[in-house]
Amino acid sequence: MMRRDRLLLAATLTAIFSADLYFVLLPKLRSVGLGSGDFCPCGSDNFTLPRHGGLATPQLSNWTLYETTFEPADDGGSKLERLFSHPLYNIETPVLGSEERLLQAEQLMEYYRRKVAHWERHMHLYSESVALSNITVTEHEVTFDPEASWLKFHSGISSYALYSRNDPAIPKLLKDMQRMSVISADYTQDEKALKGACDCTQVVKPSGHHLKLALKMQNFGKAMFKPMRQQRDEETPEDFFYFVDLQRHNAEIAAFHLDRILDFRRVPPVAGRLVNVSGEVRLVTHNEDLRAVFFTSPANNTCFFAKCLYVCKTEYAVCGGPDLLEGSLSAYLPGLSIAPRISIPNPWTRSYTFSGREEWEVNPFYCDTVKQQYPYNSGNRLLNIIDMSIFDFLTSNMDRHHYEIFTKFGDDGFLLHLDNARGFGKHSQDEMSILAPLSQCCMIKRSTLVRLQLLARPEFRLSDVMRESLKGDSLQPVLMEPHLLALDRRLQKVLRAVQRCVRRLGEEDVITKDFVKSTATPQMNTEMKKDR
Repeated sequence: MMRRDRLLLAATLTAIFSADLYFVLLPKLRSVGLGSGDFCPCGSDNFTLPRHGGLATPQLSNWTLYETTFEPADDGGSKLERLFSHPLYNIETPVLGSEERLLQAEQLMEYYRRKVAHWERHMHLYSESVALSNITVTEHEVTFDPEASWLKFHSGISSYALYSRNDPAIPKLLKDMQRMSVISADYTQDEKALKGACDCTQVVKPSGHHLKLALKMQNFGKAMFKPMRQQRDEETPEDFFYFVDLQRHNAEIAAFHLDRILDFRRVPPVAGRLVNVSGEVRLVTHNEDLRAVFFTSPANNTCFFAKCLYVCKTEYAVCGGPDLLEGSLSAYLPGLSIAPRISIPNPWTRSYTFSGREEWEVNPFYCDTVKQQYPYNSGNRLLNIIDMSIFDFLTSNMDRHHYEIFTKFGDDGFLLHLDNARGFGKHSQDEMSILAPLSQCCMIKRSTLVRLQLLARPEFRLSDVMRESLKGDSLQPVLMEPHLLALDRRLQKVLRAVQRCVRRLGEEDVITKDFVKSTATPQMNTEMKKDR
């Protein structure tokens, strides 16, 4: 019996020593050859990027942060403009064919005509029914505009991104969402699906219980309205679980700007707006259920609450002051009838219970299992998941339980970064578990890495370009200063995670090439700067 115990003890000690040798001692020995010292994105001791070529051009060394010939002038001008004129933000994509475009122009225009015809029939029938009752409904003039910004946005969606880097329709769409007249307000489809029923025993309530509305503009553009629920200087309470956290309108706005700065372009355009909940919601809605949840508070403010019975109480309501309520407006994607999407569970989803844990939280080799499964065993899907985890870590969004893709683009299509309202809740805490896909898989796209390194340099500091980009929104400030500074801190942690992977596995196994040809040269960028 004693001999068996000794053998068991010896085997245990051997396993512990082997693990220590593999995970601790060997990485340290490798780091000696790669250069020691703390990570600094601007220091000479930092690892260099691999010298292999991209998909369309053999030499990309002039694009790396350490060998680039692009020298931004430190003239105190716009950092954001200098960032977007950098060669890394002027990458040429192949000429788009019909298979690379989500929608064809003729298909989209026919969809628009059907929407207009449906609206006209609906308004004719509704006007007749309203005439027989004592209901006041405000009617606005509607326009059929083939050049509408939302149409341009939909027609520009490709297999590479939701919009191109210099798409003029995007700034116009943002302005339209901020200013254009609202002709109709209604519940979103997921809230309608609940039909007012909500199981109060559920720990996680269905998405329809959240306060959000679908607003239709006078040119038939559509946006999702999420009202302000939390003051900007408030942090998520420490005792809150991520799945019961409030949804923040400013987080949706900030996520769009960050996504654009990272050059992912996977978040639909989002703009802030002051909405008159009486004139632009209650008086234009044709939904009697929505009209019924409006009331006037003791402070004489116009308020409304969600349809789900779980929050069908005045204490869960949001109120204008007395009628104006700020919120975010997110541009709708094309309808599922013409641009089908599927929702897929995130392999690194969290346990939506009070005490449960998922496998990835206890198994450091979980990614090896994921790599054997379809569709993560080939193509870009796993790399896109890692992109998404970096984006979520920077915003501190722990609520990424699903992701969506357009079915037309197949397995290699980009992931849509939708529903970001639970980000930017805590600026004083960095939730490292969000980075699990990166730290466990030790893979990252070359394009993602070099842009992250660029944003860590003083002349393109992430917090500075975010601050400047957010100034373009009508709601100010979108983020408080501590949240902006947290972006820089988290960015350094992402880069250190990559460095640890490179020290353990080597650059060739960690950094994946995905570049195509740059359309900008240093001379072109100099000319662009002179033209400004």
